[in-house]
Amino acid sequence: MAGRAVIVAARRTLVAPRGGALKHLQADELAAPVLSKVLEDGKLAPEDVGQVLLGNALYGGGNPARLAALRAGIPQTVPAMTIDTQCCSGLDAIIMGARMIESGSAACVLAGGAESFSRAPIRMHRPVHKGGQPEPYDRPAFAPPPFEDPDLAEAAADLAARERISRQAQADFAVLSHKKALAAADWISCRLLDPTEKGLRSDTFTRKLSPKTALKAPVLAGTEHYGLNAATIACEADAAAAVLMVSEARARELGVGGLRIVHAKNGGGEPADPALVPISIGRELLESWKTTSDELAVFEIHEAYAVQAMMTASRLDANPEILNTMGGGLARGHPIGASGAILMVQVFESLTPNCKESRGTLRKGLALIAAAGGLAAGIAVEAVDYGSVT
Repeated sequence: MAGRAVIVAARRTLVAPRGGALKHLQADELAAPVLSKVLEDGKLAPEDVGQVLLGNALYGGGNPARLAALRAGIPQTVPAMTIDTQCCSGLDAIIMGARMIESGSAACVLAGGAESFSRAPIRMHRPVHKGGQPEPYDRPAFAPPPFEDPDLAEAAADLAARERISRQAQADFAVLSHKKALAAADWISCRLLDPTEKGLRSDTFTRKLSPKTALKAPVLAGTEHYGLNAATIACEADAAAAVLMVSEARARELGVGGLRIVHAKNGGGEPADPALVPISIGRELLESWKTTSDELAVFEIHEAYAVQAMMTASRLDANPEILNTMGGGLARGHPIGASGAILMVQVFESLTPNCKESRGTLRKGLALIAAAGGLAAGIAVEAVDYGSVT
């Protein structure tokens, strides 16, 4: 056994809404410079890579991971795999890479996610009968009959109504997400990559959002009192993110620091209530770790919907001071296949001394994300430094 996987480098592009600053780039074009940069940060050569894994949710076939790897100069002999578990894809790619390292089947893995809402193919079903017309569709089925397969916004709105989480409370949460992102802008801009090479240094959706503005947007799903609107639903976005993982043995040889993955889990639950599944995953991770949320330095929960993140944070007793400290998906946008990987980049930035010191002596972090169809994924990490402490 090579020991646990250690994340020794992590990077992401800026996040831009669909049709915005990154609209001309395909998913692999977004990912390639990120893969190159994490290798540079980790002081490893492309030839050191044993596997490339990328999450992606919107592409109709193909293998964006392979395209990105070749664009990044990874040797053509290195395998590359694209993973689709919708919103969990980026985090699931990292989990799969960690398991490959733990099993000894790879010593160095590039993993993450990439999504271009802007360039995703238009979806249509072929006609059943000759001469028939193709039928367009917005999304595939996430669960077959007899399981419920609700629109995700409607499912989140139903959850808000059941739990009596008001539009005002959701709006306040969204405002705080933007406020945190703005406060951390200088911190994160020193690490963001701009694949357009135009000097963009921030996530373009983040803004000064007032409670009044957040509340006045029209209801898009649910009731007037508990419904969701454009401020409390993450916007469709383009981005890529990746981490470089090596075995503990290799990290000791390199004498580097990073994040040791101590526990990782992907699982499932009720397809009709996907927002609740990360709660059980988070509990299992904390119990396996023999850790409480109070012992965490950073807790990243993806904000596809304000109500979903609010419920997960509440049920897991997350300290508001460590929750999504650089803002969340509501302030950035939701590049589906990349969102989970972005969470790990945020945790890496919070726990390693790149731009800011971690919270006191606490060195533990947790990332959680939900996905359509009743899926969820989570990773628990702790900061390590093999240059000085083993």
